[in-house]
Amino acid sequence: MPVYALVELTVTDASWIEEYSKNVSPLLLSYGGKYLTSSDNIDMLEGEGKPQYAGVVEFPSRELAMQFYNSKEYKPYRDARLAGSKSRYLVIDVENGES
Repeated sequence: MPVYALVELTVTDASWIEEYSKNVSPLLLSYGGKYLTSSDNIDMLEGEGKPQYAGVVEFPSRELAMQFYNSKEYKPYRDARLAGSKSRYLVIDVENGES
């Protein structure tokens, strides 16, 4: 079953962004990930703490999403993102919908 990875972040130190953008996209694709959107055009209708950016990636399975997230190749980029932003990374099953 496909899953979506939803990433919300607000940048606190932009020094990581160029390397992350250049290297994470090909890595994500190698795990079957497909970008659905990545944008700073966000209307927050409920809740608190609107993120600066949000992105949604579709993976063919939870297993592949977790393999990507926990891979040794992604770890330095994940660590840089966490150090240079306030982030939330969620993995959500695609249920009652179409992918």
